[in-house]
Amino acid sequence: MVGSMFGILLLVAASAGHQVAAQEPTQVGTTGTAGERSSSGAFDIEIRRNADRMIEEGRRIFRFDTFGDEAFWGHQLKLHQAIVGAKLGGVGPGLSPKMALSLGLKVDSDAVPPDLAAQLKAGKVDLDDPASTVALLKANAVVGVTAFLNSDGTARSVGVQCAICHSTVDDSFAPGIGHRLDGWPNRDLNVGEIVALAPNLKYYTDLLGVDDAGVRKVLKSWGPGKYDAELDQDGKAVGPKGRSGATLLPAAFGLAGVNLHTYSGWGSVTYWNAYVANTQMHGKGTFFDPRLKEKDRFPLASKAGFADMRNSPDLISPKLAALHFYQLSIPAPTPPAGSFNAQAAQRGRAVFEGQAKCSTCHVPPLYTEPGWSMHKAQEIGIDDFQADRSPDQHYRTTPLRGLFTRQKGGFYHDGRFQTLADVVEHYKDPLKINLNAEQKADLIEFLKSL
Repeated sequence: MVGSMFGILLLVAASAGHQVAAQEPTQVGTTGTAGERSSSGAFDIEIRRNADRMIEEGRRIFRFDTFGDEAFWGHQLKLHQAIVGAKLGGVGPGLSPKMALSLGLKVDSDAVPPDLAAQLKAGKVDLDDPASTVALLKANAVVGVTAFLNSDGTARSVGVQCAICHSTVDDSFAPGIGHRLDGWPNRDLNVGEIVALAPNLKYYTDLLGVDDAGVRKVLKSWGPGKYDAELDQDGKAVGPKGRSGATLLPAAFGLAGVNLHTYSGWGSVTYWNAYVANTQMHGKGTFFDPRLKEKDRFPLASKAGFADMRNSPDLISPKLAALHFYQLSIPAPTPPAGSFNAQAAQRGRAVFEGQAKCSTCHVPPLYTEPGWSMHKAQEIGIDDFQADRSPDQHYRTTPLRGLFTRQKGGFYHDGRFQTLADVVEHYKDPLKINLNAEQKADLIEFLKSL
């Protein structure tokens, strides 16, 4: 997809003739005196304080706010019972730390109490015991998951946050355990398998009109790093060639200046926050989109009343501004040193801007098109299944900074291309691009440098 591969990197000469990657320079206004440019007027101070407050508040919301969705995941689906297991008052074997990590859940090492961290390092924590998972939940250390506990330590409910899908960790403590990396897509997270642990899936069986076994089969078909945010709108679980209708979890960084948020351009970043918080996380808020009243295209959304949702109290709408502000403040991460050939990347930049025509759509420095960055499926040489599931029936030109964080699971919205080489080769026909082997190799190094 146009939205899955190309971007731009500026390279400058360093000492001894070596080439190193550099950020695109930011233009700033130079008019006015030095005193005017560093003004400390009352409203300037208010703006700075507001920005600081919004970032802190938005970070808290992104990481820890369930928007009241525990009423769905806990009270309705009973997911907490499957997590704690029968020995702790739930059902089944429970979710051990080893199993949780295998499903892609992450642990925030900064939230782990020192005594528990010491025991983990010493190998004294039973990673096969769900009680150890409960201990991590009590410490609020499982990224994107909050347990609501009774006074005796047993769980009465569970909720999820934005961070469950759109954060990971740096593995600095151990695989799956480390410092948070907000905005990075968790391509290890097997959302479908986790939801399928829930004892009660009646919400989905009623909405989709299939039995319990059918729902679990669909959920388990998604695989790691994928989620289907349209399934409960249109009921289309399977796409072309029998592929799941789920798409790869997108990045939530590098979105400043970017208009549309999703692979198929449902709406802006803050629109998608409201959509997900209300219709996917099942929080308690307000959401309005009359497009979802189209029964022919969105039969399940029409059935569920997603076009006009009203809850009192509204636990989502008052938080959208700060959440949006925080997301826009998250920069795209820089590729690790040594992860690409800088000299080849510099040559690849020329290919990107020239013969490969990449910058026609992936316009620097946003690496997407300013404005309405949407394209028909035939323009980019793929099927229109996912595009047709969205109101606009187009695919978005995805921004490409931090592309290295999205290599796991493949490229394009559904991971159909396993490598960047596959993506480059794909564009030979739809864009009539004929690159030689050296140009392709240089272009790939450039993409890795973004």
